[in-house]
Amino acid sequence: MENNKKVAFYTLGCKLNFSETSTIARNFKDEGFDRVDFEEVADIYVINTCSVTENADKQFKQIVKKAMKLNDKAFVAAVGCYAQLKPEELAAVDGVDLVLGATEKFKITDYLNDLSKNDMGEVHSCEIEEADFYVGSYSIGDRTRAFLKVQDGCDYKCTYCTIPLARGISRSDTMQNVLQNAAEISAKGIKEIVLTGVNIGDYGKGEFGNKKHEHTFLDLVKALDEVDGIERLRISSIEPNLLKNETIDFVSQSRTFVPHFHIPLQSGSNEILKKMKRRYLRELYFDRVTKIREVMPHACIGVDVIVGFPGETDELFLETYNFLNTLDISYLHVFTYSERDNTEAAAMDGVVPGNVRAKRSKMLRGLSVKKRRAFYESQIGTNRTVLFEGENKEGYIHGFTENYVKVKTPWNPELVNTLHEINLTKIDEDGSVRMEFLNVSV
Repeated sequence: MENNKKVAFYTLGCKLNFSETSTIARNFKDEGFDRVDFEEVADIYVINTCSVTENADKQFKQIVKKAMKLNDKAFVAAVGCYAQLKPEELAAVDGVDLVLGATEKFKITDYLNDLSKNDMGEVHSCEIEEADFYVGSYSIGDRTRAFLKVQDGCDYKCTYCTIPLARGISRSDTMQNVLQNAAEISAKGIKEIVLTGVNIGDYGKGEFGNKKHEHTFLDLVKALDEVDGIERLRISSIEPNLLKNETIDFVSQSRTFVPHFHIPLQSGSNEILKKMKRRYLRELYFDRVTKIREVMPHACIGVDVIVGFPGETDELFLETYNFLNTLDISYLHVFTYSERDNTEAAAMDGVVPGNVRAKRSKMLRGLSVKKRRAFYESQIGTNRTVLFEGENKEGYIHGFTENYVKVKTPWNPELVNTLHEINLTKIDEDGSVRMEFLNVSV
C-alpha cells in the first residue's frame, strides 16, 4: 500500500486565519494527504501568514527555516494576508516554493503539481479586487471551542490598516451556510463557538456575491441562538459603530450568547480617531460601554488600542489613558503602531519615536493588568458557569466563565470540555481565580 504524502500547517495571526487553515487542511485530507504536526517531517509545509504586525515578517523566515531543517526536500507554500500583500518578498525567501494570495489559498491543492522544489517561489495572486467570493470555514481549536468564520474582507479605509488590501471587500457567508457549519460543530460535541471575521458587525453585506443583502448581524445572532446543541456563543471583535443597542439587548436575554464583548477603540482622542479614519468618536464608544453595563453589569468588555500613531502627542496619549482609566472595561489589547507600506498613515507627519511608543505601550499594559484585576475582584463571591479546557498545567485545569474570568482547579481529566456551575472564591497569585463547585457531583 502506498504511503500518503504528509502535510503540516503553521498559522500566524488571528482567529480567522486559524479557521481558514482548518478549511485548507480539510481540502488536503480530501485529496488523500495525512496531516502531521509542524514539528514532524512532512512532504509539504503550509504557512498561513499575517500582515498585521512587524514581527510577522521575521517570524515567517524563522518558520521556513524550521521546516527546511526538518526536511530540506519539503515543498513550502505561503498563503494568507502577507502572501497577498508582498508575494514577491515571500517568494524570495530561501526554501519557499509557492505563494498564494487571498483567493488562491482555498484551491492550494490545484497548484501542487509534482511537489518538486522550485529555484524561486512561484507566485499566484489575484488583484485584490478579484477577491470577491466567499469561502466559509471553521476551526476546532482545543476541542472545547471552535472559531466560526461568518464574514471576510473590509470596506473601511482606516489609515493604518492593510487588511482591505490583503483580504478585499467586505463579504459574508450565507445565513444557511453559517447555520449548517454551527450545527456541524455542535454535532462534534463542542460546547462553545466564537464568531470570527474581519469586520463581523458588517455581516450580511455581499451575502449574494454583490452588495445586496437580506440579513444583518442581529439576524445572524438571533438565528444562531436557535441552533440546537450549542451551549455558548461568543462574539469576538466588533466595531463600536456596528454594535447596535438591539444586539446588546438581545445578548443580555439570549440563551447562548455570553456577556463578553471585544470592541476596538484604537484611540481615546477624537483628533487621532479622525486621523485614523475610524467611523465613530469616543462619545459613541462611551455610550456603548454604558449600554452594556446597564443591561449586563457583569459583562466582560475588552478593548483594542493602538499607541504611537503619527501625531499622538503626550497630551493626546494622556487623553486615551485617562479615558480608558475612567471607563468601566475589563482588559486591553495594546498594539504598538507600526508603519505599513501603501497605507495613508505611513506618510503622515508627527512620527512618534520608537522608545516613546514602547513607553506608552507599557503604561497601557499596566493599566490592563489593573483593569483585569478589578474586574476579577468584582466577580468574587458570584455564581458562574465554567467551561473547562483540555490541558493539564502544573496539576491544574483551567477554564473560562461565560463572562471570561479565567478559573483554575486541581486537574481532573473528567472535567475536560464540561460545563459546571461554580462559585468564584478568590484570586490566586498567578492571577487566575479559584472556585468551588455548586453541583457536588464532581
